[in-house]
Amino acid sequence: MSLFSIGNVPVGFDEKLFVIAGPCVIESLDLCMEVARTLLDVQDATGVPMIFKGSFDKANRSSITSYRGPGMEKGLDILAKVRKETGLPITTDVHLPDQAAPVAEVVDCLQIPAFLCRQTDLLAACAKTSKPVSVKKGQFVSPEEMTNVVGKIRASGNDKIMLTERGTFFGYNRLVNDFGGFSVMKALGCPVIFDATHSTQQPGGLGGSSGGARQLAPVLARAAVAAGANGLFLETHPDPDKAKCDAACMIPTAWVNDLVSDCKAIFDIVNKP
Repeated sequence: MSLFSIGNVPVGFDEKLFVIAGPCVIESLDLCMEVARTLLDVQDATGVPMIFKGSFDKANRSSITSYRGPGMEKGLDILAKVRKETGLPITTDVHLPDQAAPVAEVVDCLQIPAFLCRQTDLLAACAKTSKPVSVKKGQFVSPEEMTNVVGKIRASGNDKIMLTERGTFFGYNRLVNDFGGFSVMKALGCPVIFDATHSTQQPGGLGGSSGGARQLAPVLARAAVAAGANGLFLETHPDPDKAKCDAACMIPTAWVNDLVSDCKAIFDIVNKP
């Protein structure tokens, strides 16, 4: 049963696997178009629906000197062009309540960053746009505590909610995943997405930026689908080592087709009638 749609992609517990993917931050229109066209090829090859993601601002970078993105006006213009040229649904981060309404005019889904998942005014503002809201579970929050997050969005008049697992703090510069938490969050009536690339992040591990172990992302993605994830979130770049954000944990676009194909096969086995 479809609970709602992101653009033309149905989202629900009985729907097929879908993938949200794109670069961590918008670097240029050319880069976004290159990644988006790769996602279209993957969608055609695997039959897995794709949603393009790119951030116009990364407000929680480790260092004040780190690249944050082109800003809302230019970033939304780029996202609108990607949507028009490719037909892919679009999602992006929203950091402030007053960003919600203008961003909702361009994108198909609003994403709440993990560090902001308890910000009541931000959750309410995104909910009131009536667009689907994807909330990343904070690294400091248990699956059970997402009950209050979901409650804030529903109380603001929106039931089109996805929850995204992206790892939990485990000591310094380390994240671990609790796949058992999927069933807890799905019991709230919300499809669960697994963020395979941020789950390999080593927060602040490089001092002025976060480290990562991108080679683990495919392992975690396959395990997450087997554990019941309804969708996947992947940050990807043609040359991750040269990316301006999350270089250590983004996966190359060359990996995406095989990874999505593997995950679809696992998903179909786990969810066979």
